[in-house]
Amino acid sequence: MTYQTQIKKLLEIAIEKGASDLHISCGHPPILRITRTLIDMEGERIISPRDSQGLALALMNPLQREKFLKEKEIDFAYDFEGKARFRVNIFFQSQKISIALRLIPSEIKTIEELNLPPVLHKFAQAQQGFVLITGASSQGKSTTLASLIDEINHQRREHIITIEDPIEFVFKDDKSIIDQREVYRDTLSFARALRSTLREDPDVIMVGEMRDLETIATAITAAETGHLVFATLHTNSASQTIHRAIDVFPPHQQNQIRAQLAGSLLGVVSQRLVPRKKGGFVPACEVMITTPGISNLIRENKIHEIPSIIETSGEIGMIPLNKSLVEWVKKGEITRETALRYSLNPDDLKARLEKV
Repeated sequence: MTYQTQIKKLLEIAIEKGASDLHISCGHPPILRITRTLIDMEGERIISPRDSQGLALALMNPLQREKFLKEKEIDFAYDFEGKARFRVNIFFQSQKISIALRLIPSEIKTIEELNLPPVLHKFAQAQQGFVLITGASSQGKSTTLASLIDEINHQRREHIITIEDPIEFVFKDDKSIIDQREVYRDTLSFARALRSTLREDPDVIMVGEMRDLETIATAITAAETGHLVFATLHTNSASQTIHRAIDVFPPHQQNQIRAQLAGSLLGVVSQRLVPRKKGGFVPACEVMITTPGISNLIRENKIHEIPSIIETSGEIGMIPLNKSLVEWVKKGEITRETALRYSLNPDDLKARLEKV
C-alpha cells in the first residue's frame, strides 16, 4: 500500500468514526480523539519513522515540503477529496516526524444547531463594532465565528474579508462577497493583512487570531472606523479578555486603548465545550454585551466590576458562565460534577445548583 493510499484510508476512518483529531506518531498505531478520549485505531500497525515521514510527505505539496524541512514544522489546511477538510500540523520530535490532524466539519452550522445562546444573533446583525469570541484551545471558537459570518452571508449584502491561519471553514458566497486570506499563503502576517484590509473596502472583517499588539491595535481601529470586526483570543472570561487586550500595550498607551475599546467593543462571548451525558459536547457560554455602564467601567479601569454587571443584566441577554452551566444541568444534558469541573467559580455554582 502506498503512503498516499494509506493516508486516504486513515482519513476515511477518522471521518467515519466521528473523530475530532487524528494523531500519527512513531511507536504508536494511528490514534483517534473521540469525545476528548484518545483511542488506538484498531487493526493498524505501529507507525515507524519511515511511515511517519512517508505519510507526512503524502499530505504536503512540494512548496509545503520545502517550508517544512526548512522550518521543522508546518501548519496548513488539507482538502480531502471534497469530503472534509483537515487542519494539519506536522512537526519534528526527537528527530522523527509526527502529525496532528483536526477534522473541520464541511457544513457550517447555525447558532441554533450549535446550541449557542440566541442573543449571539445580535452580533451578526450589527453594522459596526468589535466582537470577541474567546476560550481555550479546542473550545469551538472557530466554529462560532464561522456561524456568525455565514449568518451575515445569508442575510445581507456585505464585503467580508477573513484572515486565517490556516483557512478552516470554506464559505460559499450567498448575498455577500467573501474573500478568505490565509496567512503565509496569501499574506505574510495577520497584522500586515489587517492593515491592507482597511484599503480593500470591507464591511465585515474576521481575524482568526489576535497574536500581537499591532494586530489588536489595527482591529480596534477598524472597528472604530465603521467596520464590523470579529476576532478571537485565548482567554476564559469577558473581564480577562479586556485585561489581555489592554495589557499587551505599553503603560503610556493603555488609557488610550481603554477609551478606544470602551467606544468600539460590542461584546465578548467566552465559551467552553462541556461533555454531555450521552456523548458529544454542549457549549457553556459567558456573554457580555457592552452597555454604557460597561463602557464606563472599561474607561475607568474598573474591569473587576464587570462580572457583577453581567450577573444582573439577564434581561438584555447577558449570561454568566455559571448560569449557562446550571441551564445545561437542568436540561439533563450534563452532570452536576461535570458542571463543577468546568466552572471558574465552583462555590458560586454549588449555591446555584442547590436551588435546582
